[in-house]
Amino acid sequence: MALKELDGPRAEPASGGPAKSLVIFLHGLGADGNDLIGLAPLLSQVLPDTAFVSPNAPDPCDMAPSGYQWFSLQDRSSGQVLSGVQAAAPQLEAFIAREAEHYGLSLGSVALVGFSQGTMMSLYVAPRLAETVAGVVGYSGALVAPERLPQEIKVRPPILLIHGDADPVVPSAALTAATQALLSMQFKVMSDLRPGLGHSIDEEGLSLGAAFLRQVLVEGGLPEKT
Repeated sequence: MALKELDGPRAEPASGGPAKSLVIFLHGLGADGNDLIGLAPLLSQVLPDTAFVSPNAPDPCDMAPSGYQWFSLQDRSSGQVLSGVQAAAPQLEAFIAREAEHYGLSLGSVALVGFSQGTMMSLYVAPRLAETVAGVVGYSGALVAPERLPQEIKVRPPILLIHGDADPVVPSAALTAATQALLSMQFKVMSDLRPGLGHSIDEEGLSLGAAFLRQVLVEGGLPEKT
């Protein structure tokens, strides 16, 4: 089956110069690229030389009158979710490679920022790429099929996970489960459980994400623990 060529709204570096790094936003179920590209002006304040792109997921949402989905969630069984993620993964991988080439960047200058289903895609694809991305920020998501990852890891990008403890869509227990699983596989993982937050991104979560992105894209990576 031919891969669908993803595309969506984008923002060039606020500095007006060439992009020195790239952030790829991955939206959630029933949304589209416009849902997260609005974060670009805020993140540009600490990432002035970064370009941003927010592709629409490959398929129309089958649970809403508009918007897109990375995979269907009509059947939420673990096997069906895994099959959906696996089907969408090559399309996302191709998009990441194409965008990096477009800006003349290595994947080490690219970061993924996902929300909900977009986080699931980020956490599935990033460790399986041939070259590591600079980092992954995942909001309100989950790690799909953690039991498969030890045999399929190729790279270990640093990861920041943020979740609301009042999330009615993806239970906050997914944060703990993903963090523990990734740490057990020697990933660098930071996580934050936001008090009283539902299925959303709050100001503090955005600030944490911005600081993380600046560390991995501008400052050369996360500091080593002493």
